[in-house]
Parts: sequence; structure tokens; C-alpha cells
Amino acid sequence: MSKIQSVEPNIADLANGWLKSYQLDYKLEQESISTEIDQALNDYYSKNGGTGGNRPDAKLLLKDKNSINYPILIEYKGYKDKLIKLDNEGKVANKTAKNQPDFKNINSYAVNGAVHYANALLHYTSYTDIIAIGMTGFKNDAGKLEFEIGVYYVSKSNFGIGQKVDDYTDFSFLKKGNFDEFIEKVKNLQLTQEEIEKLKEKREQEINASLVKLNNDIYQNEKGLGESDRVYLVAASIIATLGVPGTVAALEKSELKSSTENGNRDGDIILRKIIAFLNEKNLPQEKRDMIVRTLQNTLTTDNINKVENGESQLKRVFTKIVDDLGIYYKIGLTTDFTGKLFNEMYSWLGFSQDKLNDVVLTPSYVATLLVKLARVNKNSYVWDFATGSAGLLVAAMNEMLIDAKNTIKSPDELALKSAEIRANQLLGLEIISSVYMLAILNMILMGDGSSNILNKDSLKDFNGNYGFGKTNEKFPADAFVLNPPYSAQGNGMIFVEKALSMMNKGYAAIIIQNSAGSGKAIEYNKKILKHSTLLASIKMPIDLFIGKSSVQTNIYVFRVGEGHQKDDVVKFIDFSNDGYTRSNRKKASKNLKDTDKAKERYQEIVDHVRFGKLKLNIFTEKEYYEGTIDPENGADWNQRAPIDTKPTLNDFKKTVSDYLAWEVSNLIKNQNMGDDCLGK
Repeated sequence: MSKIQSVEPNIADLANGWLKSYQLDYKLEQESISTEIDQALNDYYSKNGGTGGNRPDAKLLLKDKNSINYPILIEYKGYKDKLIKLDNEGKVANKTAKNQPDFKNINSYAVNGAVHYANALLHYTSYTDIIAIGMTGFKNDAGKLEFEIGVYYVSKSNFGIGQKVDDYTDFSFLKKGNFDEFIEKVKNLQLTQEEIEKLKEKREQEINASLVKLNNDIYQNEKGLGESDRVYLVAASIIATLGVPGTVAALEKSELKSSTENGNRDGDIILRKIIAFLNEKNLPQEKRDMIVRTLQNTLTTDNINKVENGESQLKRVFTKIVDDLGIYYKIGLTTDFTGKLFNEMYSWLGFSQDKLNDVVLTPSYVATLLVKLARVNKNSYVWDFATGSAGLLVAAMNEMLIDAKNTIKSPDELALKSAEIRANQLLGLEIISSVYMLAILNMILMGDGSSNILNKDSLKDFNGNYGFGKTNEKFPADAFVLNPPYSAQGNGMIFVEKALSMMNKGYAAIIIQNSAGSGKAIEYNKKILKHSTLLASIKMPIDLFIGKSSVQTNIYVFRVGEGHQKDDVVKFIDFSNDGYTRSNRKKASKNLKDTDKAKERYQEIVDHVRFGKLKLNIFTEKEYYEGTIDPENGADWNQRAPIDTKPTLNDFKKTVSDYLAWEVSNLIKNQNMGDDCLGK
């Protein structure tokens, strides 16, 4: 049987003919469209998995009425049914079940290939909105060319996965008179919240694999770099490649020349770009100087700038960071992504075993739970006295911005409020300098709430004032979230007592080793109850921090500014089953699975604490108990629903029934044994 002949040349001739008739300046496979785009396509892994060699069949840059350029990348195929391969959820299937690039699909299907090229631009260029077009066809029995077209929008907003724009029978939507209308259609594309969550989940798995690969690569191949150096290099590389549209161009790998000229070494170039970036940000000068000072110590050392075989170690590491992580901070990181990023980076810091519990970051879904329990909204002023990588503050900022978006209908007013939230409504303290840099970077990536992230000891050096700008004003905190170092006094309750004593009103939610509520922090707890009311005690799953720590934790929720009375009702909740199944398999593609309505369970916990037992739905009164504590005790915070041990009539009947059944069984057994003996 003869092999079917590809009609790709015919498809290309037809489609390129359209582009020519529209008088569009398109470029063919080997032609250059722009240095930036050419370099991105060359740097990105190819459709076969190697390096470089990404050459769309046609490409062009089109400008809309607002003078915004949109790259258009076109891939042709010449066989029937080779337009697009979708996964089970209807998305472009460019990843395997193990979340690795599916090179077979990328190579074989037109749209899949075009979307692959578009991701190269998201990864390596300043473009955040790209149109990916696939076209294929075949000759029917009459010898007539039949074809089909797929048009997809690949962007920062859809995490690079791509969204179908519409059905088209030619390329006339690209014509000058039609392009603005096409772009309006593109801008109106929206993902559902469910789709967003699923895409985030996929990207989480990818970023985890990329970070492990990067860490192992640097550890094995880049000698002389300490744990802190690695963290600072990731922070410096990301800041240098972020860029500020219209004012600061993102640093390209090609700009690092590995020169030995003083002032033009790779470290000097990266540092200048960081300074330019920070100068465009609305950060206090003191904060900018501190960031530069910290990163400069690593970037300008002789060893890292030393040139061997034409390349410095710094350029090699910078290239690895951009290649492995670039797309994740270019496509708009969210709490989920940064949680993965900073959990892995945190593990690089090499703390000793006895400090392990003190450096465990809060999972993003638990951070969101704490924020909701602390009743954070757009008008809240939130602080964290042991902020780590600022994951809790990022979760708080997200909640505040969501509330602002949902309740403020004026775009101008919303922009002002969003800026106010980032600049003035968040405050965090972190004493470990390398971890502090993670917090700074985290907040910069999230749109910059880093203004009041302070490198201070919250117990000794903090007086409650703003750290920058309004340094003579008290930070008007009315929401407190915390995952403290458990080795601190009272398992960390010393932080809680200080923070709550500095607040006049509001709510607090902390996650802490549960022995803090059963005897390890009695004096601190008694002090806390003088000015705050314990609203809820929530027992968390024992494997919450699997792979990092195995301590039993509880969440305690407080109303601040009102002392606890002996008759105040406390809600005791057993949240041991939170709906998630966890594993600690290093090669697993996913170690956290929703196996029993996890999202619904987390929302129900928030509702329980706020409204009480009338919100019981998934949970029962076996897991939910309302009781009281003694404000002068300090060790009775971990109660559970009492078990009724008084026997009922049914219990008695069952016991008698079981006994009689046992007696009858024995009688029959003995009778059978007697018969057997007689037989012998």
C-alpha cells in the first residue's frame, strides 16, 4: 500500500498567498522577524526535545489600534486530522501524563506546534499575548484540496496553555481592516475559575520538577556556591529579567559577555539592571539600597565572575535559571506558583536538623485558610511576625485584591485601592537575611507589596511602626496571621502574645505545634486571654507538612481587643480529615490529591468558625464541639467532642446477644468433637 503524500507545500502556498494578498509583511521559515523573537525561538527547546531549531512556517508582527504588537506564529501540516490534539479536558495536549513535553503531539499537529512556538516567546521575550495558528489539509477523492484552520490565543493570562479564538475558513481576520475586531474578540476570552484552578495545578507540577532539576544541576556542576548564594542568584536573575514595560528592558542572556573588564563583568551588568528595575518601583530608597547591598555581595565576587573557556560561572547559572524558570515568572505567578518556588528554594538553605521545624513554609491552601479565618478584606491591615518567604502575606494580599475587585466598580478607584493595599496594608518581619530576600522577591513578583517587609527581630527590634515611609506612624494592624518557629518560647506563642498585645481590634489565625495549647505555653496563653478571645481550636492533619516535619499542629483563631470570659464558647474542630491525600514520593508527579471534597471542607471550616454548627454539612458533631476553657488554665485549648460512655439498653441487648451466640457456638463445637470421638 503506497504511503499517503503530504500536501503541506500546497497548504503553505495557499495560506501564504492569502497573506500576500492582504499585503502583510510575513516572514517565512528561515527569515528573521526580530532579533528578540529569533533568539527566543532559538533558545527554547525544539519540537524534538533538543536545543533550538524552532522555525514556524510563517510569522509576522501585527499592530492593533492601540499600537500594541502581536506576534503571529503559523505552523502548516499536510495530512488529514493533523490540525490539533487535545487532552481529556479539551486543552492543547502538549504535555504527557507525567507532565513532560509531548514531543510527538508538538511535532505531528499544526496547532500544537504553533502553541509550542508561542510558549518560547512567553518564556524568553517581553511579549505576553501571542496568536498561534495551525493549518492542515488533504486532497479528497476528486483531487481537490480540503483544509482546516485552528486559531489559538496564547498568553500570560491563560498560563501559556492557549484558548481557541473562533472558527475560521481563511486568514482574513489578520487583514488590516479586520484585525482590531479580532483582537477585541481575543480580549473577551475568559477562563472559568475551575479552568484557572486546573491550569494552576498543572503549572505547579511543572515548576516543582523544574526547581528540583535546577537545584540538582547547580549543586552537582557549580562548585563554590553556598546555599545562600543560590538563593541570591535566583533572586537577582529573576529581578534582572522582569523588566518594566516602556522603561527598563528585561536583561537578555546574550547581554552577558563574560568580560573581565572592571565594571563590565557579568555581575556588574546584572547589578545595573537590578538597580534600574528597583528605581522604577515605588520602593523607599532605604529598601532599594538594602536589596542592592545584599545581592551585590554575591554578584561581584571574583570567583563567580572568573572567566573559564570564554564563560563566567555567573553567566552559566543565570542561563540555567532563565531557561528553567523563565516562563513561570513571565506568565503571571500566583500564590500557588510562588509557594512551590519558595518551598524548594527554602530547602536550599541547608538548615540543621534541629531547625527543621522552624523553616517549614505554610502550604498555599493552608495560608489561604488562615487569611480567611482572620477575616481579611480590602480594608484590612495585616501583619506577620515571622514572615518566612511572605507566603501568608501573599495569600492576604490576594484576598484583599479579590475583595477590592468584587466590591469597587470604578476602575480608577480600584487602581488606587490596589496600590494602597500593596504599599501600606501589609507588614512582615523576618530575621534570617537569606529568607528575608525570598520574602522581598516574592512580594516583588506579586506586584510589589514589599514596602514594609522588614529584616528585623520582631520580638526585640520592632516597635509596631511602619518600616519605611511613615516610620513615625503605628501600623494599624487588625489582622494577624502566623506560622511561628516552634523552637521559640512557648512553641512560638511568644510571637502571638506580642502581636496581639499591640493590636486594638481585629482577628488572628495562627498555625502552631498543638502542644502550645496543652501545656507548653501556659503563661503566654494566659496573657493572651487577658486581651483576646479564643474563638476556635482546629486540629490539623498529622501529615500536613509531610516530608518536611511530622509535628501535630492546631490552628487557633482569636478575636482581638476583648479578654476571654470563662463562659465564652470555643469551637473545637477535628480537621484531621481535610479531604487531601498526601505522599512524599520524590518521583511522584503529584504528592497532594483531593480525594474527598477538600476544597468544600476548607470552606466549611471557615463557615463553622464564623457561624457555628448551623453550617455543619460534610462534618458531623463527632468532629465539631462547642465548649469552654478556663482563662486561668492556659493548657485546655485542645479539646474534643466528649464520648458518651454510659451504656444504653441496646448496648446491653447486643452484649447478651453476643454472649448467647458464643455459648451456642461452643456447645455445637463440643457436641461435634464428642461425635468424632465416638466414631473413632
